[in-house]
Amino acid sequence: MQEMIFGLLLVGLDLVLVQAISLVQVSPLFLPYPVVTVWGACLARACLLSLACTAPACPQWVRSSEGLQRICVLCFLYPVYVCLLCVRGQSAPEELWAWSSWTRVLQSYVLTMVSWLYWSKYVSSFLLSCWTCVCSFGKPSERRKAGSTSSLRRMLGYMAPYTGRFVLVFALVNLSSFGETAIPKYTGHVADWIANEDSSDLFSQTIKMMTVMTVASVLCEFICDMIYNVTMSRVHTSVQGIVFQAVMQQEMAFFDVTPTGELVSRITTDTNDLSEALSEKLSLAMWYTSRFGFLMFFMFSLSWKMSLLTLMGLPIVWFIPEITGHFHQTISAKVQESLAKANQVATETFTHIKTVRSFANEDGETERYRQRMEDTYALNKQEALAYAASTWTNSMTTLALKVGILYYGGRLVTRGMVSSGDLVSFILYELQLASTVEAFMHSYPEVRKAIGASEKIFEYLNRTPKIPPEGDLAPDSFQGHIEFKNVKFSYSGSTEDSSLVLKDVSMEIRPGQITALVGLNRCGKTTCVKLLERFYQPLAGEILLDGQPLQRYKNLYLHQKMAVVSQDCILFNRSVRENIKYGCEDASDEEMERAARLASAHHFIQELPNGYDTAAGERGGQVAGGQKQRITIARALIRRPKILILDNATSDLDTENEHQINQALQELARDCTVLLISTKMSAVENASRIIVLNNGVVEDVGTHGELLEKGGLYAEMVAKQNMGFHRQAE
Repeated sequence: MQEMIFGLLLVGLDLVLVQAISLVQVSPLFLPYPVVTVWGACLARACLLSLACTAPACPQWVRSSEGLQRICVLCFLYPVYVCLLCVRGQSAPEELWAWSSWTRVLQSYVLTMVSWLYWSKYVSSFLLSCWTCVCSFGKPSERRKAGSTSSLRRMLGYMAPYTGRFVLVFALVNLSSFGETAIPKYTGHVADWIANEDSSDLFSQTIKMMTVMTVASVLCEFICDMIYNVTMSRVHTSVQGIVFQAVMQQEMAFFDVTPTGELVSRITTDTNDLSEALSEKLSLAMWYTSRFGFLMFFMFSLSWKMSLLTLMGLPIVWFIPEITGHFHQTISAKVQESLAKANQVATETFTHIKTVRSFANEDGETERYRQRMEDTYALNKQEALAYAASTWTNSMTTLALKVGILYYGGRLVTRGMVSSGDLVSFILYELQLASTVEAFMHSYPEVRKAIGASEKIFEYLNRTPKIPPEGDLAPDSFQGHIEFKNVKFSYSGSTEDSSLVLKDVSMEIRPGQITALVGLNRCGKTTCVKLLERFYQPLAGEILLDGQPLQRYKNLYLHQKMAVVSQDCILFNRSVRENIKYGCEDASDEEMERAARLASAHHFIQELPNGYDTAAGERGGQVAGGQKQRITIARALIRRPKILILDNATSDLDTENEHQINQALQELARDCTVLLISTKMSAVENASRIIVLNNGVVEDVGTHGELLEKGGLYAEMVAKQNMGFHRQAE
């Protein structure tokens, strides 16, 4: 309230100053020098208003540099306008002495508001961007920081290899826009010739010229769109591949904390949205920017007065819908969030449909989804109202501008300042200008929205994987001798004893033997495997492979020498042949069948509908659990690994198939290191060495007989399992 009162007092003071100065300037002393008088009067007005703004009660926004700039615009707008009239050789005495009238004062306030809208929303932001670019030039750290925050600049970097194509596209855009915007000017000439009944030959030549320009404009637009869309499709494919590659290089902990759905959405949906925005919306923005430039050129050539009036109305056409559009944008974000929650319910339900069905909770999940959709419907109603309000204000402001231009242009025609044909041409240009501005207003926010939503994509690209640098060790001779030395590890990264999964593990896994790793659940057996695969890094201690630290080996070399089969056997939605040859596509069918026979899988695969070409289904859903395990074992054996790790890989197998695989392991152990992890004591009793893990430490090491004699945890686990077998037999 205090600020409003001071603002009214400031306006009242300004009106008193204007009237007082107007009385002084009409004195005989100042009459011979009208231009100097007006500039001096406006300077005195600016000084007095600036002095009033230094009062202690003056609000901060008035005393700021922006407030003083508004005062300068208000006071010096008319003197500059008068000087422009004098430069153009037009009469300006009435403007010199009428600047202090009530009409002129009111106009000065309106013009100040419009000028400040232009300045604050467009000119100042543009100058600030230029200044930022100049200041960051030559400073690598600042350029990197700016690049990380500007998705558009990053995207333009991926478009740089196709600069030649974009230059050609820009040239074609300008040629097409020029041909299209030149048509209304000839239309006005035709209107004049028809009204004056001029030469029919000139009329025919003009029609031919308009036809040629139209055809040329359409042809340029066709070639431009074709080149642009093909190029942008190529850029999109490249970006999507780069993002996918960047995600694939992240450490396993990144995938543990990042939902799979989010990763897929970023790689597919977000990159598609960005591509569509740049392919379609940015294309429209480029077209309409070029068209806007040519429209302004032709409009000023017809009537600079009507053009200035049009430019004065444009900020209002842009500003008012932007206010209503902000509310629409806020509601749209809430709608998207609500839809995401509904989609989450659907995704969760379909993913766990077996659990939902087994608990007969179909109606409950349906009700949850219906409630989410009801929330979305309520927000959709608000969005519809906001959209209608935004559209209505946009249409009304555009219509008001059209009517104002038509009224002012009619007055200029009656005064003989423009011809009726020029007015027709100008109205056609003004109609195109309004539609151009409206289209740009719709396309540009969409570009910004898509680019803003894609910032997560570039976060993935900028993210440095939290893994050691790539090793350089790839020896020709590899034995597969594994040593754990005082290894500590926790998934949270904490070194507190309560959070450690492995507390002080030291063990040796020798080549040419089957080494079994047993223990209770959550004792760290699978964690040891993950550390061997370099999915995670130990917090303390080290892991040696043939006497060399594990991190010294190349990743590709390491995973070529090592094959892991886990209890959670994952098959891809491909044929059985492709699943077995996964990562070894060059392997022959004979090698594939050999691996399948060793895994006791060849017989049942041949009985499938299409044999090895049978589709395994989503996550291997078309084959049974035991069959899935044998296929994954065959996938590991086809690599002929030097280190073979079976992590509960035979848990779903019957006794006969398990016996066959154990026999195969005895043969394989002659040429490789076998690490066998199993909860079945019968599966590990024939191992060369058995390592017992308990609560994150190695409790005991020995053979089956030696550990039974010691009577520790291993003997207790064997006894409990045998007791379970006896109860089942009874």
